[in-house]
Amino acid sequence: MDAPIAPIAPAVSGCELYAVVGNPIAHSKSPFIHARFAAQTGEPVEYRHLLAPVDGFAATVRAFAAAGGRGLNVTVPFKLEAHALAKTLSARAEAAGAVNTLRFDTDGLRGDNTDGVGLVRDIEANRGVRIADARILLLGAGGAARGVILPLLERAPAELVVVNRTAAKADGLVEQFSAAAHKAGSVLTGGGPEAIAPHAYDIVINATAGSLDDSLPECDERAFGAGTLAYDMMYGPQPTVFMRHAVALGAQAADGLGMLVEQAAESFFVWRAVRPATAPVLLELRTILAASRS
Repeated sequence: MDAPIAPIAPAVSGCELYAVVGNPIAHSKSPFIHARFAAQTGEPVEYRHLLAPVDGFAATVRAFAAAGGRGLNVTVPFKLEAHALAKTLSARAEAAGAVNTLRFDTDGLRGDNTDGVGLVRDIEANRGVRIADARILLLGAGGAARGVILPLLERAPAELVVVNRTAAKADGLVEQFSAAAHKAGSVLTGGGPEAIAPHAYDIVINATAGSLDDSLPECDERAFGAGTLAYDMMYGPQPTVFMRHAVALGAQAADGLGMLVEQAAESFFVWRAVRPATAPVLLELRTILAASRS
């Protein structure tokens, strides 16, 4: 049974209400990002943090709707519950098996997943790295990895190798996305760490949670070269252990802050049909992070 939920105040006059829901949630930078998007575009958006009890996600969503809420970003630990709660799903949400964006339509909740699009845009637009025809190594086979495979394949890489400590999980993703790989003309393979070829990849993506506890995913060091972009989906005030390791091996390294901003922009577009500029918001966030290091 859902936990009781306190009433949610409606938006200020003239605005429409959006929020990011999770537990914990106070750390989320989404309200900052969406406030910048609203100011930039002139859209009447009020965006908040929304803390849901771990056993009260559905009740929190209902309370938010009753307060006039128009859309939610969903973060841990509720992305699977959001997927189950949505009445309709986008193709990318179906493929990901998880939802990070909910839109309150007249005919019910619409679930979407913007994480993969955010990753692709950050790599291509912000990092200037071409995904088409690239050899890509994806480390991890959990929800973060599953959410980005379809958007990566839609850019037609030459090869996408999914590697996980438990090989069966990687093999399952290869099977799930085999049709998408065939359509893209990409070679999709997977397995345990032994599936990593002994050569440098163009892009190595860390989709594991290892950087949260300062641990490295198991990966052949030969996967990193001077032309490799080593991309960690995590970010923080300091470079992650994965980024530091990649740089020591001669690769270029990037964190997931750009992915955060780009997936937020895609959510904003899903809700408002307006695409904000991400570069100034990303620059401002990086400046704030840099200041926190001093």
